[in-house]
Amino acid sequence: MKSFLAAVMMFTRIPLWRIVQVDKKHYTGILLYWPVVGFLTGLTTWGVLRLTTPYVPALVACVLAVIARILLTGALHEDGFGDFCDGFGGGHGKESILRIMKDSHIGGYGVMGLILYFLLYVSLLYELRQPHGCLYIYEYVPLGIILGADVSAKLCTSVLMNALPYARTEEESKVKVLYRKIRFPEYLLIGLPTLALLWMLEAPFLPLVPTGIAVLLTGGYLKHKIGGYTGDCCGATVLIAEIVFYLTALILLQNPVI
Repeated sequence: MKSFLAAVMMFTRIPLWRIVQVDKKHYTGILLYWPVVGFLTGLTTWGVLRLTTPYVPALVACVLAVIARILLTGALHEDGFGDFCDGFGGGHGKESILRIMKDSHIGGYGVMGLILYFLLYVSLLYELRQPHGCLYIYEYVPLGIILGADVSAKLCTSVLMNALPYARTEEESKVKVLYRKIRFPEYLLIGLPTLALLWMLEAPFLPLVPTGIAVLLTGGYLKHKIGGYTGDCCGATVLIAEIVFYLTALILLQNPVI
């Protein structure tokens, strides 16, 4: 339970620290609960989209939903993605890549990467809208698609992090924590109920295949370039996996014969 609370405090801005104290040791096991936090961030994205669509243009509603998720997470993954783009775009070896990613200043690669990411993310939310029941004047992205993208991206990335070594030392880590290795039975204990809940919420499962492949390819690239992962790499991998999920879902919706 303490590790779950630690995961919520690590991956969101919810001020649980005001009412509960969590020791550093509990943060080492938060990878196991990262996908569960995806339900919280996914519900926030969908909820804002659902509530604002009747009152503002659809594109504005999509942007507001993205802003709400950023406020909830503190742009944790987006910050990592920007550093990832800078590091791997401007670095020419492990040491220079790690040095650039640790620099708090954003560079040209990071700016371009984030602009393109947000353009694609908002565009996908807009294009994935479908009629909501008999109210054809309003269209929403189905809850299952948003939760499927958010949760599966975090689940796949947590498995990747569990398999790869950390590319820095604990002292060099931004959060000063090294995550412990999660045992397979523990993943089953969390992963199977998570997938079952996604199925009950009518999340599409076919996009999980290219999402998993994208995460594997990203992991292979990280292993080749820097010998493992960093926190910035994990944030970037989550966003890449999420975009792949959305893209696959859109292709399937527009080409139902596939």
